[in-house]
Amino acid sequence: MSLILERQQVLDIYEDAASRKWVIPTFNSENLTTTEAILSGALDYSHKIGRPDLPVTIGITNQYSHRSQSVYYTHTRLWDIGLKLFMADIEVLTSKGSPFEKLNVMIHLDHTQWDSDKPLLGWDMNRFSMIMYDASALPFDENIKLTAEFIEKCGKIIVIEGACDEIVDATGDERSDLTTPEQAVKYLNQTGADFIVANLGTEHRASAADLKYHGDLAREISKLTGPKLVLHGTSSVSNDQVRNLYTDGIAKVNIWTILERNSAPVLFEDMVKNAAKVTGKEKTEQMINEALLGTGVERSARASLSHYTTVYRQDIIFGEMKKIVLDYLNLWYI
Repeated sequence: MSLILERQQVLDIYEDAASRKWVIPTFNSENLTTTEAILSGALDYSHKIGRPDLPVTIGITNQYSHRSQSVYYTHTRLWDIGLKLFMADIEVLTSKGSPFEKLNVMIHLDHTQWDSDKPLLGWDMNRFSMIMYDASALPFDENIKLTAEFIEKCGKIIVIEGACDEIVDATGDERSDLTTPEQAVKYLNQTGADFIVANLGTEHRASAADLKYHGDLAREISKLTGPKLVLHGTSSVSNDQVRNLYTDGIAKVNIWTILERNSAPVLFEDMVKNAAKVTGKEKTEQMINEALLGTGVERSARASLSHYTTVYRQDIIFGEMKKIVLDYLNLWYI
């Protein structure tokens, strides 16, 4: 079926996933290399399990203060141009004749801000599969009010996840407390959201020392709400912590940081090992003399088209990101 944009089709995919005890991942992207690595990983896994219409979601943030991914999608640094290009890339990659044409691909607008993203919220929501409406920077009751208003306006058009969270100012520092079952139920009942992003310990604003997925809390909440939970911030917790998310009532997981963070060192190591092929003999010797490179690096080769091109760098990043995507699919599509 390829690109899935109709609300009921998206909900049907989630219903089918639940019947299989699958958790659907959303992999965010801010460039074509990442977008294609996500699709390529999903395609390989679909072949592995014999499911050509494997569901996968590709997400992007817009005017989100922690990372505006649509802004980075082009060097114009214009969010609307970046978002249009992101959408065009996916449309082409999922079109008839593409290797990815049989995958069930969904487009997700992540962390769409209630205030700074107002221009985006005026776009035709039929162009997207899902949206996270994020008013979590506001007091809880105001968050509920604005989210409910957005759902009243767009809830029949697009699947909506809300941010059931509240930022608390503690001694001058922002922190985000764990979501309680009572908060989750109140939020879900009063907004009518299809899914809710609860803070289960992996929330973006938590410090590295505090990051821990609270599966027990997820189970408490899902007993009251059903399997409507969305988990963010999994890049900084181990796979063992998030291996059995379906049993905790998690329906969807958002992933991005680990794709970038874990692929960069692989590229760096390969470039160092092949320093002369990347930079040429003269530059390599200069960096060795300046103690920026060790004497063990390749220093005799000439600069090579196989190593100084953008394609060389993208291929390494692509390969590593694809491996990460496959690792997560192996966790949640079993």
